[in-house]
Order: sequence, then C-alpha cells, then structure tokens
Amino acid sequence: MFAPQALPADSNRKLFTMGLVTNLLNPKIAILYIALIPQFIDLSAGKVWLQSLTLGAVQISVALAVNGAIVICAGSIAAFLARKPVWLRVQRFAMGTVLGALAVKLATDRAQPAVA
Repeated sequence: MFAPQALPADSNRKLFTMGLVTNLLNPKIAILYIALIPQFIDLSAGKVWLQSLTLGAVQISVALAVNGAIVICAGSIAAFLARKPVWLRVQRFAMGTVLGALAVKLATDRAQPAVA
C-alpha cells in the first residue's frame, strides 16, 4: 500500500517558478489562443492586438479564479480526510469502486467505432 511520505519543503519562489515554467512550456494554451481567440476579434472594433490582449486577460483571469477555487477546495478536502481516517478509507473505497466499474465497462463494451 502506498503511504504518504514527508518531503523536504520547497520555497514559494521555487514552487512558483516550477509552475510558471510548466505553464509556459504547455503547447495547449498556445493552440487555444491561436485557434479560439481570433474568432472573437472584430477588425472594425479597434486595434487587433488590444482586443487579443483583452481576451487573453479575461481567459487568464477566469482560469486563475477557477484554479484557485479548485486548490482551496482540494486543500480543504485533504485536511478533512487527514483528520478523519474513516472518511479517507470511504473515499478510497468509493474511488476504487468507480475505477473498477469503469474498467469492467470498458472491457465489456461491444460498441462499434463510428465510421466517418
């Protein structure tokens, strides 16, 4: 069984740098901006670069808010499960059951692939 192990603490600066580099090297965001944002640019509405920056800033703000809420919720849930070992076992059993059921479903699925 896997058990949590104590890890050396990293500085906030190192953690921020790791996250920033990971996000900057993520090609999905570049593809999103190249594929999605131009659809919302109106050439008659003013400077294209300013519209692009505005739309990008809106997307980043929304992503920051959503990811921040996820982090806060995940931290709260982790703290709750750390205080309540019975609920930790229930959570592990529930997730194991869901993943096992999904594996059985995938193994027994007889659906034919869609033909394009």
